[in-house]
Amino acid sequence: MFRHKAVLSAVLIASFATAAVCTAQAPAGPVQARRPMTFEDMMKMKRLGETAVSPDGKWLAYSVTTVDLDKNTKTPELWLQAIAGGEPLKLAVGQPGDGGPQFAPDGKRILFQSSRGGSQQVWLADFDAATGLTSNAKKLTSIATEADNALWSPDAKSIVLTSAVYPDCPAIKAADVTTGDKCNADRDAAKAASKVKAQIFTHLLYRHWNHFTGDKRSHLFLVSVDSGAVRDLTPNDPHDVPPFSLEGGGGFAFAPDSKELAFTENLDEEPATSTNADIFTLDLTDAAAKPVKVSTSHGGDFNPAYSPDGKWLAWRSEERAGYEADKFRLMLYDRAAKTSKDLLPKFENWVDEFAWARDARGIYIVSGAKGEAPISFVPVSIEPYMSTEPIEVKGEFSDLHLKLGSDRIIATRMLADSPAEVVSVDFRFDPSTARSDSPTFRPVLQPMTHLNDVLLGELDLAPLESFWFTAADKTKLQGFIIRPPGFDAAKKYPVKFLIHGGPQGAWGDAWSYRWNAELFAANGYVVVMVNPRGSTGYGQDIIDGVNGDWGGKPFTDLMMGLDYAEQHYPFIDKDRECALGASYGGYMANWILGHNTRFKCIVSHDGMFNAESAYGSTEEMWFNEWEFKGKPWDYYGKPDQENPFRKWSPMLAAKNFKTPTLVIHSQLDYRLDVSEGYQLFDTLQRLKVPSKMLYFPDEGHWVLKPQNSQLWYKTVNDWVDEWTKARE
Repeated sequence: MFRHKAVLSAVLIASFATAAVCTAQAPAGPVQARRPMTFEDMMKMKRLGETAVSPDGKWLAYSVTTVDLDKNTKTPELWLQAIAGGEPLKLAVGQPGDGGPQFAPDGKRILFQSSRGGSQQVWLADFDAATGLTSNAKKLTSIATEADNALWSPDAKSIVLTSAVYPDCPAIKAADVTTGDKCNADRDAAKAASKVKAQIFTHLLYRHWNHFTGDKRSHLFLVSVDSGAVRDLTPNDPHDVPPFSLEGGGGFAFAPDSKELAFTENLDEEPATSTNADIFTLDLTDAAAKPVKVSTSHGGDFNPAYSPDGKWLAWRSEERAGYEADKFRLMLYDRAAKTSKDLLPKFENWVDEFAWARDARGIYIVSGAKGEAPISFVPVSIEPYMSTEPIEVKGEFSDLHLKLGSDRIIATRMLADSPAEVVSVDFRFDPSTARSDSPTFRPVLQPMTHLNDVLLGELDLAPLESFWFTAADKTKLQGFIIRPPGFDAAKKYPVKFLIHGGPQGAWGDAWSYRWNAELFAANGYVVVMVNPRGSTGYGQDIIDGVNGDWGGKPFTDLMMGLDYAEQHYPFIDKDRECALGASYGGYMANWILGHNTRFKCIVSHDGMFNAESAYGSTEEMWFNEWEFKGKPWDYYGKPDQENPFRKWSPMLAAKNFKTPTLVIHSQLDYRLDVSEGYQLFDTLQRLKVPSKMLYFPDEGHWVLKPQNSQLWYKTVNDWVDEWTKARE
């Protein structure tokens, strides 16, 4: 637990597993037996999106996405709800598809983004704080290249947004919007009308994730709320703002006086080989002002946020160049002194998200730790002491908002057995510890939204259970299990062994619609998940343990974690196990295929099969260069054991392939090209190993379309059933 004896509220960890207080009414009438979850149930669940809290702390705005499986659509809508309680209200001026809600700093208007009319633009509506009603919706922007990531200035006079423009078009200026806007519109129209769809590439990163990047670049624009005048803040810049790579959202923030903007940009010549995004500030009072770089690290710097008093600028920072999974530190920049420091030098884990306290005395952070993601408080006036005590928290938190005049936090929370909902968290001082050297605070959690309560009440969803085991080198590592519905300890159950991606990622107490552990368990399986070397939430040494060792310690960690589960959970049938993984998990599934025969089947989704060919067909080049310690030609002429691209290539163990394998890959996956899936499937077929390939022509690294997802789950579960349930 975080402690500092000199300050009453040093660093607070939200221990909701033992300290959270919430009450529930006993259900009226007979209690119906709960049933296993189906895919259709999961598609019926309402999906929480963006959230916003009004300046007076009385209203919550949020987005909810509804899935229509028959129509194969996902539709977001905006809602309002009184924080004090009451029924939610649909945004009166809203339409299906609207998003990005934000209250004006004066609380009298609400901003949202809408594509009504065929082009996504920023809209404003009047807001009645007494009733929650909205009215008089008006379109603020009409930029030809559309608007995204809109953000209010603190004085409510301006909005900053992003739009992708052709940097060689004339810059859009407040005094002359038409010339630059028309250039962009004409270029788009000509491209759409042309019968020739060929492209010419002159640089790397010509495609990213699931799309070709083209000639446009994301720029920052300042919009006057009164006049609608638009000004490009990064005119003719050939780089993206925010950078394409590591972070979502806009990556920018206003100073409290609205006179300065901080933003993130990567100015390196070749962004495909660089993670070095920096923090810049821009004087908004001078149209001729140039951005000033204030960050100094060689790695990525992201998510700038000013303190409410304007004294500090904080951001998340990585130190090492070229490493997207370096530790995310919390940097604090003194604007007057122009100096910065690491606020948490002894903290072992990543700062995933942060929000300033209202009085600027400290910062609330979210940091993944041991399968959870707790909320913590860090003061800025002292050098905090960070201990290594275990942090016990229930659930994963994100999207923090501070309620005016209090230490009440509005946040999103999810569990492995519950999708995301909005909750409030009050930090209340425990008077019994007032005279101690380490006073404590009692976090009180209260649910605010209830999007899926009725449906969840019908389902038999087991909670996530944690276990710890000792790796071959005596490192302590963590794993998890989920028991099947209607669990009977006297029975033996087959196992779905899930392997996470990243490799710098982690399993934890979190809900997912893509790899949902509860749905994997629903048809009679024990789900086992292990966090091996490379997993986040256990310190940077554990994360770095996968670098250059993809099939080494992480592989033995996974096997020993599964060994532990087999030995300590007698209801596991170790003779009926299937290994499933995606991305790095797909790589590991392929590695297991050539190095272990304990599994009855394997599912490999978007996995690397041939490390050398994967280097030449991916888009973020720094990733493979870091993980495999260089470029393939750096090792030409050297023995395979000295060449990481060959030493850790699943392809070179193909002669050992025997386990029935389902291969899944998608055409639009530009992180791990579809050719990796083809190579694996072709190899399995030539070796006459029982195999099947599921190919999606219209998906990328993730399968997102509802009916494609339905086919994915059916194909995967049928494959596992075929090879593990035949013995029943």
